[in-house]
Formats: sequence, C-alpha cells, structure tokens
Amino acid sequence: MSPTDHSRPVPQRRRGAQLEEALLDAAWDELLDVGYEALTYDAVAERARTSRAVLYRRWPTKRDLAVAAVSRVLAAQPSPTPDTGTLRGDVIALLHAANDARARVAVQLAARLDGPQEGGLTLADLRDTLSRRSDDHVRTILGRARDRGEIPTADLPRRVRTVAFHLLGYHVLMTRRAATAEEIAEVVDEVFLPLVRGRGA
Repeated sequence: MSPTDHSRPVPQRRRGAQLEEALLDAAWDELLDVGYEALTYDAVAERARTSRAVLYRRWPTKRDLAVAAVSRVLAAQPSPTPDTGTLRGDVIALLHAANDARARVAVQLAARLDGPQEGGLTLADLRDTLSRRSDDHVRTILGRARDRGEIPTADLPRRVRTVAFHLLGYHVLMTRRAATAEEIAEVVDEVFLPLVRGRGA
C-alpha cells in the first residue's frame, strides 16, 4: 500500500457553528498573511480543510467573506456593559473598551486591506461593523441614566446613540492608532453628552 498523500487537505466533518467558526478563522489568518487582494477562496478552503463550495454558499463574494471574518474577530473581544454609576463614566468606559479593540484590529488590517484595485476593501468599509456592537450597550447605559434622572429621555435616534463611536471609529481608521484618554473625554464631553442631554429637554 502506498503511503497516504498529505499534499491535499483532508475534509473534516464539521457542521453548523463549528464549521462556520473554522471557515472564518481560516479567512482571518489568510487575510493577515496575504492581504485582501491576494485572498482566494481556494486558499481559505485549504486552510479550513474544506471545499470552495462550502465558502461560496455562505459568503458569495470575497468582500462578504472578509467582512464576516473581521466581524468574528471583533465579536470575540470581551465587551461587558460598564456600570460606573454615571452616564459620563459609563460612556467613557465603553469607549475605552471599543478603542482598544478597534485599534488592535485596525493596526492588524491596515496594510492588508487598502489596495489600488477597483472594488477593493478598505478599513473605511468596516466602519459599520466596528460600531454596530456598541448600540446595545449604549441603549442599556441610556436607560440607566434616564432612571437616575441624568437625561430627559433614552428614546434617541440611532445616529445620536452611536455618534461617539462613529467619531472614535473615524479617528482609529484615519490615524491607525488608539485614541488617547483626553481625546475620548473630548468626544464625550463636547459632542455626546450635549446631544443626549439636549434631546427632549
């Protein structure tokens, strides 16, 4: 009997969440290794020891696959809702947590996404992915602040709720570094709190 040929990956029997996690982990590793331009379904499938068809069924385009991989990495970051006793303290604490996670991911991806080709994926394209997770935390924080009498209402438009995180995300995406404590405090004191306290007053 000839020895087993190890040159090709052996497909593994995985299903559901386990399979999807393996696929996205493989896509993330490939993205960091070769960049977005050189990212291929073949290479990701080989890393994940599966077929291209499995990838295409879930993510029809390379952009979909890359965004899903980044989203998984961000979702894996611990992100409890702060409870400092004040609206200002809660929002600053939440921004610091988001700041650390976003800066780490942005630095890892900065040299891997920006490409000259038309339709390429850039850090700016990930802005919604980077800020979406913050909204649930902000809703909780605003509800507590309303109950304490700090703000007149917690029923705020999404743009108002997420403005601080969009500003933070813009800073990280443009500078590719974490915001300082002073910069975070400025966003909260000069933008977020005046907007929130002014609504419904």
